[in-house]
Amino acid sequence: MCRPAYFDVVYSINPWMEPGKPTDPVLAMLQWDRLRRLYRRLGHRVEQISPVPGLPDMVFAANAATVVGGRVLSARFRHQERAAEAPAYLRWFRERGYLVKEAEHVNEGEGDHLVAGDRILAGHGFRTDGSSHAEAQEFLGLPVVSLRLVDPRFYHLDTALAVLDHEEIMYYPAAFSPESQTVLRELYPDAILGTEADAEVFGLNAVSDGRHVVLSQQATQLIGQLRSRGFDPIGIDLSELLKSGGSAKCCTLEIRDRQPR
Repeated sequence: MCRPAYFDVVYSINPWMEPGKPTDPVLAMLQWDRLRRLYRRLGHRVEQISPVPGLPDMVFAANAATVVGGRVLSARFRHQERAAEAPAYLRWFRERGYLVKEAEHVNEGEGDHLVAGDRILAGHGFRTDGSSHAEAQEFLGLPVVSLRLVDPRFYHLDTALAVLDHEEIMYYPAAFSPESQTVLRELYPDAILGTEADAEVFGLNAVSDGRHVVLSQQATQLIGQLRSRGFDPIGIDLSELLKSGGSAKCCTLEIRDRQPR
């Protein structure tokens, strides 16, 4: 995770960002810190990287890399405004002895690469190039399922789909092409389906440890569905960070030191 010390909306690279709309840096920090403390209360270890001046979106750590089995595939950002985040995160991993690969193709880390058990679900269409999926598969050693995003509001896979455990996901179908919807139905016939209202409050930008699911407290329908499936949903308010198009998952890069089971 990365503290939102320099968080602001000073440019627009997705439909949620409105540079003329005021932001509250103090509130952003309070909301982010509640998320950090929640992870620790749930028993998770939280590593932090120091924020860099001039990188207001560095708080969205999920976009920086994909980590599987101790291997780190860096991001290569679509937009110049975020390009300097990738080397900052790579330095952090290199200093700690991880095997790092600088990406050749445009990808935005866990924003579009979600590890789901023994596969990676990979989004493309807005930020990540489809050509990056073969690179991820070769380096990370897991088969990749390509999914095309079609709604610009849900520009990263992690805004429209969340992995709940090794076998279950939840997603908003209309964010995907008809062909990708077919793939998801075949792979996950019992998936939880979110509504447009769930997706618009970033309820699918969620983090699950297989039991607890941290998500937007406004996604009340998803919360009810998760509870009925035996999960423990925990609502959280990250409304200030949503002004830049991010919520719980965007703030969280999962470090997998071992290959998923």
